[in-house]
Amino acid sequence: MNPILELEKTIYLMNQLEDMPLPQVAMAGRSNVGKSSLVNALAGRKSLAKISSTPGKTRSLNFYRVVPDNFYLVDLPGYGYARCSKTERDKWARLIEAYLTKNEWLKAVAVLLDSRLPPQKIDMELVSYLQALRIPMIPIMTKSDKVKQKDCAQRQRQWKNIIGDNTKILVSSSKTGSGLNKIWATIRDASGLELPEDA
Repeated sequence: MNPILELEKTIYLMNQLEDMPLPQVAMAGRSNVGKSSLVNALAGRKSLAKISSTPGKTRSLNFYRVVPDNFYLVDLPGYGYARCSKTERDKWARLIEAYLTKNEWLKAVAVLLDSRLPPQKIDMELVSYLQALRIPMIPIMTKSDKVKQKDCAQRQRQWKNIIGDNTKILVSSSKTGSGLNKIWATIRDASGLELPEDA
């Protein structure tokens, strides 16, 4: 059975950042990559993370406690959305950077990548940034139900070549539920949980 997600803390400003002393796995991705949909799919609830027809609605760090496993899944603001002001984008960037670089509890970042698109410059920049910080990555291709299997496999190979180091590229669909069990297993493993052999 999959864990339960409970929203415990929402952070909008730098001075709200505080030590959250539990292992954390963050989720990052472009504003229209389907991050909120994936959070809801992982939670098994349609209304946990707000989904809007306007990309870029997640403007905060949302800390979801994973029950009963006792770690946080942290939803980061989407990046690359140009219709908000540069001041707003810069504020998010500083908040995300502070979270990523000054957080001893962060175990990994799940990087969400759109299955429908070839590797985008902004996504490759995030991958390089995380590699420079030596933060483990969990690459997850989203929206696989909206692309032909052959094209999805090609994107998977492209990302494998870019990321390298034997990192497995997961493929998922929030709509059909495919890949969710594998994502949960990978996230729980990254959090440092000791899982039983038959988990």
